[in-house]
Amino acid sequence: MPSTAISRIEFDPETGALDIWFRESGRRYRYYDVPARAYEAFRKATSKGRFFNSHIRDRYDFAHISVEGSRRHAA
Repeated sequence: MPSTAISRIEFDPETGALDIWFRESGRRYRYYDVPARAYEAFRKATSKGRFFNSHIRDRYDFAHISVEGSRRHAA
């Protein structure tokens, strides 16, 4: 999954949780209730960063996942 912005993505089809790791910050975010079709399109996208900005960011509730815990944000 080569990307300059995103280092890794994981998806749980049972819960719709999409975890995204960002290269520059090293942070991991979890996006909630993401449809499987959106994940599949994300996985196949030529530009992961562009796809994320257009189809994931600001569309789904999310949380920053960290050792200390997480905080959920509404999209």
